[in-house]
Amino acid sequence: MRILVVEDDKKTADYAVKGFSEAGHTCDVIVDGRDALFQATRSPYDVLVVDRMIPGLDGLSMVKALRAANVKVPVLFLTSIGGVDDRVEGLEAGGDDYLVKPFAFSELLARVHALARRPPVQDQKTVLQVADLELDLVKRLVTRQGQPIDLQPREFRLLEILMRNEGRVLTRTMLLERVWDLHFDPKTSVVETHISRLRAKIDKPFEAQLLHTLRNTGYSLHAPR
Repeated sequence: MRILVVEDDKKTADYAVKGFSEAGHTCDVIVDGRDALFQATRSPYDVLVVDRMIPGLDGLSMVKALRAANVKVPVLFLTSIGGVDDRVEGLEAGGDDYLVKPFAFSELLARVHALARRPPVQDQKTVLQVADLELDLVKRLVTRQGQPIDLQPREFRLLEILMRNEGRVLTRTMLLERVWDLHFDPKTSVVETHISRLRAKIDKPFEAQLLHTLRNTGYSLHAPR
């Protein structure tokens, strides 16, 4: 793989590069967020490993700019900022994984390998439909009865997961893992809050309800029965 490490701490960067090189991968290191953004939009990489606290342009803003430019390369945040809200913020900005320092290189390598194995978006179905609700993954557009619906990035991802699992009940834990990539319960109402916002946008303005809550079980999206 070709990996871009965006890290201004020389010790951390050298440690990561040494490990990746020993595993047979090629690494570039950039210490400035603006330079990294320029490089990542012009050169093909398999994975980006990004620190949040970097000069020029912070890692969060850099990844947001990448996604705005339709650069789909997987991004792993590697940072000392490790609170639950910080992780959620990083994933909502467009990150695909989040690892907190200090870290074991074996875990970093395993996570990078996992990101690289994910199938590219173009190999997947790009338009999802449930009843009169449509979601276009390429255009990042959601419509119902032909009317555009404005969704925030995490709402869009939540709807995508629900539509891919049409008619299936997804628990709160499953949504935390698939939408927020959190493999633990942060004891917050983040799922419930996003479900409520999503329902207000895709259901309330219309006659038929598509998004259903199953008490003490989870959530399901399906056509009226």
